[in-house]
Formats: sequence, C-alpha cells, structure tokens
Amino acid sequence: MPCTLRTFGVWLLLILTVSLVAETRTLVTPSNGLRPKMSKDNDSAASTNSSLMDRQQRSFILPVEANTSLSKPVDTKAVLSCPRITQKAVLVTIRWEIILRDKPSCTRAYRRDTNETRAINCSDETISWDSRPDRNPALQIDPVAITHDGYYRCEVVTTHGHFYHGYHLTALVPPEVTLFQLENGTIVCRAAAGKPAAQISWTPGGDCHTVEESLGNDTVTVQSLCRWKDHRVSNVSCSVSHLTGNRSLSIELNQGVIVLEFPPSTLLIVLYVKFSLFLVILIIVGFIYFQRIKDCSPFFNVQALLTPESPGRDACSPGQNLLIHYTDS
Repeated sequence: MPCTLRTFGVWLLLILTVSLVAETRTLVTPSNGLRPKMSKDNDSAASTNSSLMDRQQRSFILPVEANTSLSKPVDTKAVLSCPRITQKAVLVTIRWEIILRDKPSCTRAYRRDTNETRAINCSDETISWDSRPDRNPALQIDPVAITHDGYYRCEVVTTHGHFYHGYHLTALVPPEVTLFQLENGTIVCRAAAGKPAAQISWTPGGDCHTVEESLGNDTVTVQSLCRWKDHRVSNVSCSVSHLTGNRSLSIELNQGVIVLEFPPSTLLIVLYVKFSLFLVILIIVGFIYFQRIKDCSPFFNVQALLTPESPGRDACSPGQNLLIHYTDS
C-alpha cells in the first residue's frame, strides 16, 4: 500500500509539472506574436515617410546643365535660346557669357527688378539680344562670321534656382568649286577656302591624287588631280561634299591631249611616220622648185638660146630678154 501511494504521488507531480509548462508556453506565445506585427507597422510608417521625403527631394532637384553643338554657314543668322523655366518660377536675372577665340570674355546681362541690361567687354555689334530680354532672352548673331567660333552660355536665375544652357558654335564656309584640264591632260577639281575641308570624289574613278592646303583663317583648299588610262572615257564628273551642301561638275576630256597617254614605243612610231611624210613632201616640193628654176634659166635651158622667141612663156621673160640681147650682139 505505501508503495502504491508513492507511485501515485510521483505521477501526480509529473502531471502538474507538464500542465504548468504548457500554460507558460501559452502565455509567452501571444507576446512573441505581437512583436512581428509591431515591426510591420513600423516598417510601413518608415516606408511612407521615406516616400514623402523622396517626393520632396525630387521637387527641389535642379536640371543638369546642357550643352549643344551648333553649326551655321557664314552670312546667315543664328539664334541661341536660353533654357525654359516653369510658369511658377519668377525671373530674377539673365546672363550670357560669350567666349571667343583670341578675345576677352564678353558678358551680356539683364535684371528684371530694375529692367536693366548691361554689356561687359562686348565690342562685336553683330552679337545682340534677339528681342526684349524680359520676353525672350535669346541671343542673335547676324550675320555669322568665322570669328564667331566659340562657346556661348546662358544662365537664368529664378526663384526656383539656376538654369544653364551652352552652345559650341562653329561657323561653316562653303568652298568655291572649279573643274579644269591641264595641258598634259590631267583633270583638276578644286574646292577652295572651305571650312571644314571638303571631300572630293570622281565618276568614273581614275588615277587620282588629293592634296590639302590649310589657310590662315581656318579654311582649307582641297585639290584632286586625276588621270584616266582608259581612252574610251570621254566625260568625267567631280563631286564635292561639304556640310554647307554638295556640288557636282562635269567636263569633256580633250582627246587631242589624251593621246599623250600612249606608250612611248607607239608615240615614237607615230613621230617617225610624221617625220618621214614631212621629208617626202619636202623632197617633192624641192624637186618641183628646182625643176622650175632649171626650165626658166638660160644657163640650163640651151634650147631656149637657139629657139626664136615664142609666145606663152611669160614666166621666163627674164630669160627671153637675155636671149634677145645676145642675138643683137
């Protein structure tokens, strides 16, 4: 009996211990489950705040400065525009900075509050405001010249910040194109004083050589010399490509000059034949001339001395007069 009671007590103690452990786990589980939920709420709030901050930052980001490469032919008008600003922004100042080669920097500025314009170190009257700066702050160059190569930068100051736009301006000069033939048969295509250098091509292609000559004002003269070994070519064209436009000229080959393209052996044969014909003609003419002299001279014409004067020999009248003189003697 005492043994049975002891065993029962042990089992009862074990059951109570298990029950306490289970209750403890039940109480702890809600506490642990609450933490992830709170963490999710905090993450959501942080994400919302971050999104608001990003939108606010984006609203205050200024545009990046832009640069444009611009090419304009000489003797034309160029208009350079400033960056656009939003309608809510209030204009404060506009400033153009002009940097030309071998010249001091020029500045043209406008202040809205005083409606005043200024020019500092600006001596070129062809560079000016396109219209009223408060309405259109664009800059005009009229007409464009080679000396206007440079950098032009517009700065617009508003209540929302600073805005910039720059232009790398290059003046273009169209070349003067000519096509002609030399005495030796070479055809020359010349693109003179162009900026930049022109490109020359031929139709049909031949044995060509191109040279460039740089001039002092940044212009370049390009000259292409061509010859054709095919003597069936009677007409050739020269095409000149340039940023200001393309041109094409044609010329007919002088066949009398192109004959110099024959091989030396053939040329010598032609010269020998011509020289031989010349000698034959010269001999014939000389024979006729001396025969004429022989017929009219009394020293060679013995029959004329013995025969009475006959009509129809006017060409030998001097001989006849001489014959009469000797008869009277």
